[in-house]
Amino acid sequence: MAENRDRRGLLCDAAIEVLAGEGGRGLTHRAVDRAAGLPEGTAKNYFPTRDRLLQATAERCVDRYWSELQQAEIHTVGQLLALLRQMIDRALTVNRSRVLAYLELHAEAARNAEVRQTLARLTRADLDLHLSAQQAAGLPATRQSAAVVTLAVNSALTYLLTQPPDVLAAYGLDDLDAFLDRLIASACPPRPS
Repeated sequence: MAENRDRRGLLCDAAIEVLAGEGGRGLTHRAVDRAAGLPEGTAKNYFPTRDRLLQATAERCVDRYWSELQQAEIHTVGQLLALLRQMIDRALTVNRSRVLAYLELHAEAARNAEVRQTLARLTRADLDLHLSAQQAAGLPATRQSAAVVTLAVNSALTYLLTQPPDVLAAYGLDDLDAFLDRLIASACPPRPS
């Protein structure tokens, strides 16, 4: 049973790499088998249709995202800013493939209701996480301010992964610490004394 779970995870991780490297059109059972280093037909045995493969890949992205974020403890604005910076740094390095796959999955979600529902679970929970993190940091956060931060960080990631340095500078993304400081200050201004 554990071997099946491990093999499923390996295949889903390989699918993430295929999506990140080749896009949605490149995601085939054969491509996943090759990326996983497994015999042809293995992915098809676990995920009989491309839709099931997409769904499982989306679920894996969600699971990997949550396993990282559930460990964070926030008590101050400084810790919140450090967490946001760490999330961005990891998205651009060790989690780059997962973030690129996530962007591809969003395009697939426009046409696939199951993938849309899986990503919607993550999107709702992401908003809840940002709200609770901002409140734990002592900010006067609301659901609306948390939504602004969540959308801005997600958009920033897309730009950081796809745009040249001059465009990043025009959006203030050439200095991520200053960008995050401005974002939090704008979204959650301190309450007047």
